[in-house]
Amino acid sequence: MLVLRSGLTRALAARTLAPQVCSSFATGPRQYDGTVYEFRTYYLKPSKMNEFLENTKKNIHLRTAHSELVGYWSVEFGGRMNKVFHIWKYDNFAHRTQVRKALAKDKEWQEQYLIPNLALIDIQESEITYLVPWCKLEKPPKEGIYELATFQMKPGGPALWGDSFKRAVHAHINRGYTKLVGVFHAEYGVLNRGVYIKKIFRSRLPGFESQLHHLKLCDSGSRSLVERECRQSCSWATSVS
Repeated sequence: MLVLRSGLTRALAARTLAPQVCSSFATGPRQYDGTVYEFRTYYLKPSKMNEFLENTKKNIHLRTAHSELVGYWSVEFGGRMNKVFHIWKYDNFAHRTQVRKALAKDKEWQEQYLIPNLALIDIQESEITYLVPWCKLEKPPKEGIYELATFQMKPGGPALWGDSFKRAVHAHINRGYTKLVGVFHAEYGVLNRGVYIKKIFRSRLPGFESQLHHLKLCDSGSRSLVERECRQSCSWATSVS
């Protein structure tokens, strides 16, 4: 299960978000940059979720034969429902292009997975991200509860808000009830966005079932303490838009 939390923390005053700035894929020398991670989000028709997941479980090997799958999650609560989220790793943009061309020629993949599933999907979204330099990617276990936290930052990129984002992430992770899977920043898609994925250890999480914000993550005392640490350890409020 993947728990989604998006946007501002409760510690920030309510404000109107600036219009999102999006970018398309680059051409030229940028195609040969280092390792990139593609976030793909599929919004499914409510009555088709189980059918989609069964087909994916049965035939995902046809897709992983072409490139590495970091993780594949279904959303249980938080944000829009009937959604799946997956991350694909590529050596660079040119590698991604090669994989997409190979998939277009793979009849078995198209006939057994792609064509049957297209009718089950309402919306598809794609973002290209980089792993931040201070985080090592961990391969997520096949089962467990995860949280995907997304923060919309002020314009300027990691050079402006990278250090504050790092300290804020560590303030959450150091509480001891989660394990970091990866921290990313968006390069193409919605810009100036920081994302991290963590596995939640339910046995170490105080007050897991108490409802707070729009997630069931921790009791109010624990969340408030984390937020105080963020405010004290970094200029978090000046970095998030």
